[in-house]
Amino acid sequence: MSTIEKALAKQKQAEQDRKKGIEAPLPSSPQQNDDVMTAKSDAKDVFTQQTSNKEEIILNGDSLNRRGFIYSPKSAHHIQEEFRHIKRKLLNNAFGPASKTLKNSNLIMVSSSSPNEGKTFISINLALSIALEQDKTVLLIDADVLRPSLHRELEFESKQGLLEYLLDEVPSLSDVIYNTSIANLKLIPSGKPHHLTNELLASTKMATLAEELAKRYPDRIVIFDSPPVLATTQAEVLAGLVGQVVLVIEAEMTLQSMVSESIEKLKVCDVVLALLNKSTHSFDSEYYGYGQYGH
Repeated sequence: MSTIEKALAKQKQAEQDRKKGIEAPLPSSPQQNDDVMTAKSDAKDVFTQQTSNKEEIILNGDSLNRRGFIYSPKSAHHIQEEFRHIKRKLLNNAFGPASKTLKNSNLIMVSSSSPNEGKTFISINLALSIALEQDKTVLLIDADVLRPSLHRELEFESKQGLLEYLLDEVPSLSDVIYNTSIANLKLIPSGKPHHLTNELLASTKMATLAEELAKRYPDRIVIFDSPPVLATTQAEVLAGLVGQVVLVIEAEMTLQSMVSESIEKLKVCDVVLALLNKSTHSFDSEYYGYGQYGH
């Protein structure tokens, strides 16, 4: 039995004795008292301990850089600049004055109207860019459970993830949160396919999970790479759980009617930011356009 377990056992016994009217003895030494305090602190932070004990996902920096991802401060300058602009608005909403009026402002969903518009590329680069911040951590979740792609893009073997947690197949959330070789970035894979994905993402447990993620670490950004809005109902459900949505729009390919329909479905979220992807020109930069719908 570890020191922490011993201390917790002593504390529990003391509480039982008090209920029976038995006076609990004073700690025999300052160290014993310190053990109890340490146990309380560590019990609250068991989430961090458990994730740090699991196998770390090692990211291939050279491969990521070659494919346009922001692996480090040495990554392509223009890509870094684009995502500095993109993340600043999101971080201001998450932690600035607007956060007082937004529910779950640090939860961000990235989606698109249809597949192949680049939402996963944006999700990953947004997470990597925020992870470069000195005082922020990022949890990237593959919530596109029908067509998961984070493990493919980041080149790691598929692991237990979100669906296993929602199905109660793992003891706790920490069992599906993985550290990566980037200190400020953690991942939750989608997990194994399941025929009840719609119901699982719309479940009470998913809503509770969103609340827990929003409040457990107030300095953490959580990014959901979600399914396309018009392809399934899952994105609309997730949009109701997060504080901000980034709608990725493929330039010169996505019809305006599709964008309008997607925005209408996403109105369950207070903030919907539109990001024009694969554009050769825009008002702000060479690569991406950026605008906002909502409050």
